[in-house]
Amino acid sequence: MTLPPGHPLITVPVDPRLGAVLPAGAVRLVAAAPAVLLDPSLPEPVAARFAAELGAVPLPDDGSGPEGAVVLVAGADPQAPAGAELLAAVAVMDRLRSPGGCPWDAEQTHESLLRYLVEETYELYDAVAAGDVAATREELGDVLLQVLFHARVAAEAEGYDVDDVAAELVAKLVGRHPHVFAGTDDVATASDQDRRWEELKATEKQRESVLDGVALAQPGAALLAKYVSRLRRAGVPDDVLAALAATDSEVARAVVAAAGPGGDPEGELRAAATAFAARVRTLETFEAGSFRDVAFWRRAARRAGFVK
Repeated sequence: MTLPPGHPLITVPVDPRLGAVLPAGAVRLVAAAPAVLLDPSLPEPVAARFAAELGAVPLPDDGSGPEGAVVLVAGADPQAPAGAELLAAVAVMDRLRSPGGCPWDAEQTHESLLRYLVEETYELYDAVAAGDVAATREELGDVLLQVLFHARVAAEAEGYDVDDVAAELVAKLVGRHPHVFAGTDDVATASDQDRRWEELKATEKQRESVLDGVALAQPGAALLAKYVSRLRRAGVPDDVLAALAATDSEVARAVVAAAGPGGDPEGELRAAATAFAARVRTLETFEAGSFRDVAFWRRAARRAGFVK
């Protein structure tokens, strides 16, 4: 809050991202002010809330007011907590789904959004794998949009909203980190926590099998690797794992073998696919001709040194 030189009014910046919320240090000042005035920079919903709760009125066009009056102006609060912009994101999603919003957004369902959830997740994966910081930031926002979208759909028909989603997440994280929030567990290493996480999850979910709860929609290599990971955490030794996979295809056995501690068969396969595509593109630059001509590929492969 500031007192402009030679001006009888006191300005108090209000962060619109937080809604009609006064900075903690300005609450008493506003309560004691002879008048509370609303600067035109405030968004209409925020101004309307302050008008209803504080009896605030619009700032006159000439900027005048009684001495000591407070003027609420839009401005970022340097002490605003991390996550303030999430409130704006939720508000945008609500506006898109509300009457007068976007017809396309209003028509979407959990089912119709599934393809976008998968697409955005893969795009985020690609950005992270490429080490592209700017793209990762953008794709994280697109994945967040999917969370907000599904939560808004649920709020209209299924009895829970984005706050319920966040509250359940907080409860889960706190409950599965008792060594951090309650000091009741002795967890010395990341592997200790990994094992303890699965134990707590099994207790919460009351699962009958160590394989219960694995997402079946994930790619085959990732699915098999997840099964192997669950079995390793349960203490299944390597020779038993090999025996379990003995009758499977060579590819499946290779995935099981690659899914050892720290292994990521799906990531390795994606990296191999990327490298394979790069080699193909290299061939395409070595020789002029039709990509559908067998002779073209043989000449290009020889020039690139892939075959003799």
